[in-house]
Amino acid sequence: MTAVLGKRDRLLAPDVLAGLSNLELVARTAVEGSLIGLHRSAKFGFSQEFAEYRAYSPGDDLRFIDWNVFARTDRMFVKRFYGDTNTRLVVALDVSASMAADGGEGTVDKLTYGKFTAAALVHLAARQHDAAGVVLFADRLVGFHPPKTGPRATGRLYHALDEAEAGGATDWLGVTRQLSGRIPNRSLVVLISDLYVTREAFAEGIRQLGVRGHDLLVIHLLSPEDYRPDAAGSVTLKDAESARTMAVDRADLEGAYPVRLDAHIAGMRQEVLGNGGHYLQMNTDQPLNATLKRYLNFRARHP
Repeated sequence: MTAVLGKRDRLLAPDVLAGLSNLELVARTAVEGSLIGLHRSAKFGFSQEFAEYRAYSPGDDLRFIDWNVFARTDRMFVKRFYGDTNTRLVVALDVSASMAADGGEGTVDKLTYGKFTAAALVHLAARQHDAAGVVLFADRLVGFHPPKTGPRATGRLYHALDEAEAGGATDWLGVTRQLSGRIPNRSLVVLISDLYVTREAFAEGIRQLGVRGHDLLVIHLLSPEDYRPDAAGSVTLKDAESARTMAVDRADLEGAYPVRLDAHIAGMRQEVLGNGGHYLQMNTDQPLNATLKRYLNFRARHP
């Protein structure tokens, strides 16, 4: 799935990030790598924190000219900033058994990639002085950490993510019912999951969150193995969550399976958009900065 990577992308590849010592370091590395590329973009709008210089153009606000630079170079440059958001962020990470499935060579499992993504979003929120919280869920709410600000609170979120283990089935409807009553109103809720759930249950769960007035973003994680199951001849597959088995052959995997997968992805996207949410489909072999840039572009359009 991954094209030839540049140097920075290789450094932010999921299997390379997995070698770092802790989630906070992963998050900081991924975020800083993403913002380097964003500085060359026209999209700004995050915290009141310096972003970059650009040449002065007639009509620019004189308050943002860096007069120290002008004194040294006799050239006028304007400071650009990330705009303040004051957003309350809640990252809900699926920790059900299916998230631990092997993603294939050169990548990490979905839970690890989800942890990386969640930790990076928490780090971004901390940079922006936004309150951030983390929810872990499977067949129930495994962990609930309401949005707070400050280094100590952020450290607890990293720890909760780092300690999370995959297990259990996904009770999407039950979890979203619990969640909808516990998340503070008017939050940005980011759901990170492989969406191993029926469309009917998923749709009802999304409605539960939508009626509470949250701004909802669903990050749908898929692995290379989801697209290209590694099987030769007839095999017996075991459901990671229910332990049920099914005999399949290569013809099914090459013929009917891709059609069903595409239909599932399209159905999930349609349910999210139809209920006023936003949908991003991510692959676990993507460098994490690619995922974060898509998130940042989303935030630029939906501050």
